[in-house]
Amino acid sequence: MEKSEILNRIEELREKIRENNRLYYVENSPVVSDYEYDMMMAELIRLETENPEFLSPDSPTQSVGSDLAGNSTSTSADSGQSASDIELETRLRGSGKEFEQYEHKYPMLSLGNTYNIGEIEDFADRVSRGIGDAFTYSCELKFDGTAICLTYRNGKLYRALTRGDGSVGDDVTRNVLRIGNIPQRLTGWGWPEEFEIRGEIYMPYKDFDRLNAERERDEEPSFANPRNAAAGSLKLTDPDEVAKRGLECTLYHLLGEDLPFQTHDQALKAAMKWGLPVSDKRRICRNITEIEEYINYWDTERKFLPFATDGIVIKVNELPYQQALGYTAKAPRWAVAYKFKAEQALTKVLSIDYQVGRTGAITPVANLEPAQLSGTVVKRASLHNSDQMELLDIRIGDYVYVEKGGEIIPKITGVELSRRDGLCRKPDFPKVCPDCGAALVRDEGEAKWFCPNSDTCPTQIKAKLVHFLSRKAMNILAGDATVDQLFSHGYVRDVADFYSLEANMLLHLDGWKEKSAQRFLESIADSCNVPFERVLFALGIRHIGETTAKSIARHFGDMDSILSATREQLLAVGDVGEVIADSILAWAADPKHHEMLRRLREAGVNLRTEGYVEKASDILAGQTVLVTGNFSIPREAMKNLVEANGGRNGSSVSRKTTFIVAGEKPGPEKIRKATALGIRIIGEKDFLAMLPEQKLNSEEPMLKDTNISEIPVQGTLFDW
Repeated sequence: MEKSEILNRIEELREKIRENNRLYYVENSPVVSDYEYDMMMAELIRLETENPEFLSPDSPTQSVGSDLAGNSTSTSADSGQSASDIELETRLRGSGKEFEQYEHKYPMLSLGNTYNIGEIEDFADRVSRGIGDAFTYSCELKFDGTAICLTYRNGKLYRALTRGDGSVGDDVTRNVLRIGNIPQRLTGWGWPEEFEIRGEIYMPYKDFDRLNAERERDEEPSFANPRNAAAGSLKLTDPDEVAKRGLECTLYHLLGEDLPFQTHDQALKAAMKWGLPVSDKRRICRNITEIEEYINYWDTERKFLPFATDGIVIKVNELPYQQALGYTAKAPRWAVAYKFKAEQALTKVLSIDYQVGRTGAITPVANLEPAQLSGTVVKRASLHNSDQMELLDIRIGDYVYVEKGGEIIPKITGVELSRRDGLCRKPDFPKVCPDCGAALVRDEGEAKWFCPNSDTCPTQIKAKLVHFLSRKAMNILAGDATVDQLFSHGYVRDVADFYSLEANMLLHLDGWKEKSAQRFLESIADSCNVPFERVLFALGIRHIGETTAKSIARHFGDMDSILSATREQLLAVGDVGEVIADSILAWAADPKHHEMLRRLREAGVNLRTEGYVEKASDILAGQTVLVTGNFSIPREAMKNLVEANGGRNGSSVSRKTTFIVAGEKPGPEKIRKATALGIRIIGEKDFLAMLPEQKLNSEEPMLKDTNISEIPVQGTLFDW
C-alpha cells in the first residue's frame, strides 16, 4: 500500500473505532460484535506500529473507551462540580439528570486481549523474560458487565465510580447502594483505613430475561446482551428502579497505599473475609500448560454459569512483579485477556412471520429449523425491522448463522451465500397490516413500520387491554384468555369498558363461575387505588414505559396537566425526549382518548398524584432546587411544591443548584458541597414562606423547621 492509502485506512479505522466506542460505552447499543471490534483495533495497532510517523496521541490505541457523555467535563476528586447531562438507556429518552464526576486516584485502564492461544504463550514468554525469576499466574473468569471502582473509608462504602475515560468516572454511588451483594459496611477486621477495589457489575441471565420480556411487552427496545443491560441500568436516575434490575457485582483488583499483601491472590482472599463479593472460580497456575487447561475447561463450563462471561483474564500473581512490569498507555503489561469466540449455529430459514405489537409496530420473525446453541434449542429469531432484513439480504430458504455467545437473545448475524439456491425466495415486507389490512406507515427517523389503525385493529386493541390488566400496570386478575373472551363477545373495546362489566355478563361466558367472576370484579374495583404513575403506564401511550411514566406523572401531577402540556413543557421532564413528547401530543389530540379518560375518572380510577398541588405560580421558574432531609410533610410533597411553583428538582449538588431546602437529617455530603460552592441553604419554613398560600391534597401537619446552624457539614457519605 502507498503511504497515502495507509494513512487513509488508519483514519478510517480510528473514526470507526471512536464511533463504536460511543455506541458501546455511552449508548450501550453496540452494532458490531466484540470480535469485529477487536479485529479493527488489531489492524489499527499493526498499521501504527509499522508506520510510526502516523501515530497520534488522540488515536483510540492510546486511550481507553469512555462511558462519559461526549460533552462531559472532568473535575477534581473533591471539587463537587457536576458533569454534563448523560443520555439514558435509549434514544427515546431525554438528556436525563446529571452524574457528578471525579478523578480516579489510580488510572482505570483496559486490558489487552486476544482470541489466539498462541498470543497467550507469547505473553507468558515476555513476562517470564521481564521478571527473570519464578512466579505464578492468577487466572480468573472475565465477567461480561460494566466496570466499577469502589472506595471504602474506615470500613464504609464512600464512593462508586464508573470507568469513565480511565481518568475520570461518573459517581453512581446512590445506585450502587441498591445492589444487594455490595456491602455498605465491611465485616471482619484488618481492612486498610482507605482502599479501592475494582470489579464488574453484571446482570444474571434470569434477570436479563425478565427485563427484556418486560421491555418487549412494553414495546421498548430490548437489550442485546446482559452487558448492555447492566451498563444501562447502572446509569438510571432512579435508584429504586436500579434495585429492581437484579444487578450483581464481582470484585477482582485491590488498590491502596502500603497494602500488606505480597500477591494478588492474598489480597482477594482478604477482601472475601471483609464480606466483599470475589469470585471463587480463580486458579493459581504455574505455567502455560496449566493456563491452557483452565481456558479449555471454562470454554465449555461457562455455558452452564448463571451469568455471562466472555473470556479468561491471566494476571501475574506477585504484586512486586506487577509493579516492575508496569503499564502501557492504556493497559497493564502484567495482565492479558483471552476472549472466547461467540458460539454459532448454521440453520435454515423456513418462513418469516410479521407480528403486530401493542403500539402497532410490525416485527418480522424468522422461523428456523431447530438448532442447538449454547445449551438451548433455537427455533425463532427476530429480524427487528425491514432495514435489517435488507442489510442481511435474507431469503426464505437461506442458511443463516445464528449467534448467542454473550448474547442471550438469538440473533441472525449473516447469510451463508454459498448455500443459496434457486429455490430461495426474497420475502416481501407487508404493505398492509397482517391483521386488519390498514396501510402501514413509517415516521421519519423510525426503523419500524406501524399499523396506524390503533383503535380498530383487533391485535392492537387486545394487546393494549392485556397491557392495561398486567401486574405492573393495573394489576387486574386476568390475562390473554379473558381478554379474548371479552373482546369476542363485544364486552370490551377500550380499557374504560372493564369498569362497566357486571357479574351477569361474565356468567354467560364459558368457564366462569360466581366466585371467579366476583374475584375478577373485585380486582377491577381495587385497581382504582393504583397510583397515577402506574395508570399512566397502563394507558399504553406509545414509547412510555414504566420508568418514563413515573417521571412524567411526578413532574406534572395529574392527567389534565399532561394533556394540556406544550411540547416544550414535556421536554422539560428529565426522561422525555422529542420522540416521547411528540407521542404524548399525538395521543392527547385524539378526542376518543379524552372520552375514555372521562369514563375512567367517573369509575374512580386515580388520575392524579397523591399529595399533588395545582400549578400555583412561576416564582421558582428557572431555578433548580435540591430537597434533602425529613420534613413535616412527605419529601415527595415538598418536591411537588417546587414543580408546582415552576421550579426544577435537582438530584445532586452542582453549580446549577439555585438553593437547598434542608429538613431534619439532611445528607451531610450534600450540605458540605453546597457550603463549599456557596449555595444558599434554607429550612422548611423559609421555603414555604417564599410560596403563595396553597393546600396539599392531604392533611397538613404542623410545620417544623430545621436550624441550619446545626446541620453537620463534615463527615463522609452514608454516616446518617
